[in-house]
Amino acid sequence: MPNRHVINETIAAYANAAIDGANAAGGKEAVVEIRNQMLEILGFMASNIDLRLACDDEGYTSEEREGIVKAVFGSYNDILVSLLCVMASRCDMGMLRGIYHKYEELIESKLNFNVVDVTTVVELDDNLRTVITKKAESDLGRECVLVEHIDPSIQGGIIMSTGGRYVDASVRTMFDRARIALKEKTDGGEC
Repeated sequence: MPNRHVINETIAAYANAAIDGANAAGGKEAVVEIRNQMLEILGFMASNIDLRLACDDEGYTSEEREGIVKAVFGSYNDILVSLLCVMASRCDMGMLRGIYHKYEELIESKLNFNVVDVTTVVELDDNLRTVITKKAESDLGRECVLVEHIDPSIQGGIIMSTGGRYVDASVRTMFDRARIALKEKTDGGEC
């Protein structure tokens, strides 16, 4: 088993190759597309143990592992598929989460912009999109690209996250906080 330093260098090499390839091929749009697809693949791999194990199983040849990756993820961005094939051929698919996090860091440090995930109940209109983008850019001090998600379960409000920072101003969270406050014991004094 390689030591932590070697693993971190390998993760950094994969993430740098991905971000450089994406940026050269399609600029910010491709960089964000690959970032979103990596996140999607992480979710898929987390829920599919057989696929996750097969991609790192030395019982398969490197060509067979690459074939599995192409069969499952062939519709994704070509740069990402190529990266995943190299990773599978070397039994490095277990590093994908680390590669995703390093990729996110590189978006900020190397390309000098932030990807901000924004979750609302309804689709943002152009005005609100502009307001949110300008506010995020002001707070972070750099250009921001919004990735919009719609989730009716938040019941209203907004959830925003970028680079490990998270703001939850959803109605669901406000209700949860109120429910917790009402359940707590009181000392018999005023509310």
